[in-house]
Amino acid sequence: MAEFIRIYEENPNPKEIKKVVDVLKRGGLIIYPTDTVYGLGCDITNIRALERIAQIKGVKLEKSNFSFVCHDLSNLSDYVKQIDTSTFKILKRALPGPYTFILPGAKTLPHPFKKKKTVGIRVPNNNIALEIVRQLGNPIISTSIHDEDEVIEYTTDPELILEKWDNLVDLVIDGGYGDNLASTIIDLSEDEPLIIREGKGSLEIF
Repeated sequence: MAEFIRIYEENPNPKEIKKVVDVLKRGGLIIYPTDTVYGLGCDITNIRALERIAQIKGVKLEKSNFSFVCHDLSNLSDYVKQIDTSTFKILKRALPGPYTFILPGAKTLPHPFKKKKTVGIRVPNNNIALEIVRQLGNPIISTSIHDEDEVIEYTTDPELILEKWDNLVDLVIDGGYGDNLASTIIDLSEDEPLIIREGKGSLEIF
């Protein structure tokens, strides 16, 4: 059964964040709030945890399109090839925020993602998510949790999320009601920005 922790976004309790980080370091899976929908995440450096997420999502790990959730842009070069000034300016303008940016993958990507030509980078504007990644010291791999309901694509109530995911994950964070609109996905891996999915993030940043 998953642990259920209430954390307040305005002022996340460092002790509670440490609990979450300890779960991640042990290879656990967490469900956590972002500035859009709730996400399913694990430590990017833990192969077994990555494989568990891939299995839950029904995809091969090497071919998965999970996002890398980062605390800021300071370690970008560990995962992304060198980018030009105009691309960096877009990132600085938009992040932290409800965007996922597709960028060219670096040769230093973690082992399971070595063959990926591109990666999705996310810096959510949510203190809980940012504090988790900051304390962990490296990104978490993340994917949105979808709902089987035909009307509502994403579950927004943490208690309902716990009910559904109780036996699949190790910890669920109650960070209040989530959004039901996913991030805007923008591909910056080519010469011109390409909108892959219009979500919560405004397109006026261009």
